[in-house]
Amino acid sequence: MTEDESKIKRKFKKKDWNEIKTNDSWIIFKVMAEFVEGFDKMAKIGPCVSIFGSARTKKENKYFGMAEGIAAKLAEKGYGVITGGGPGIMEAGNKGAFEAGGRSAGLNIELPFEQFNNRYIDSDKLINFDYFFVRKVMFMKYSQGFIALPGGFGTFDELFEAMTLIQTGKIGRFPIVLVGKSYWEGLVDWIKKTVLETENNISPKDLDLFTLVDTVDEAVKCIDDFYSNYLLKPNF
Repeated sequence: MTEDESKIKRKFKKKDWNEIKTNDSWIIFKVMAEFVEGFDKMAKIGPCVSIFGSARTKKENKYFGMAEGIAAKLAEKGYGVITGGGPGIMEAGNKGAFEAGGRSAGLNIELPFEQFNNRYIDSDKLINFDYFFVRKVMFMKYSQGFIALPGGFGTFDELFEAMTLIQTGKIGRFPIVLVGKSYWEGLVDWIKKTVLETENNISPKDLDLFTLVDTVDEAVKCIDDFYSNYLLKPNF
């Protein structure tokens, strides 16, 4: 239990804590506690890039090595690295940043399976969340770029959340990089041919929201090129 949750628990000691966590009218206080802890810790980190990808990716997989390499190069250039805090690609991202001497943050989500925080997260930059939507706010607010390696539904969720918020002007523009052409090209082709050309459900300029690359250096260059003429600042 976090310090913020403890404060809420003391304040509402006449209520059973389990009831507070499950009752719809009281759950707002648990949500507030997660936002407070997230804002408090993340505001101190500085410019960061989020690295996304599957928790199931093994260390021998080429994308594990690429995520580690991207994170290390970003750290060397002064960017902090944020991941979902778990194993797989997330561990690779934190490992690369940590071993390069950079800031390594992990926004971990409590799940009944699969997710546990990796050991390469700075001790003061690990945050555990119960709620996906609170966690995603932290990614959007404190990331100056998204790098997505091959992943599953969680990676798609975070990727399309970012593109939707930029598309609708809810947050400022930042670079979104898809790493691994063989993995992403099928999705990108479907977006171009079906979503855009056949159904006209997006604008042609929406295809500029992301960049498809195939190497570590290309991914890092996308971030560097975007910010070469800007002073980094929070997204909102």
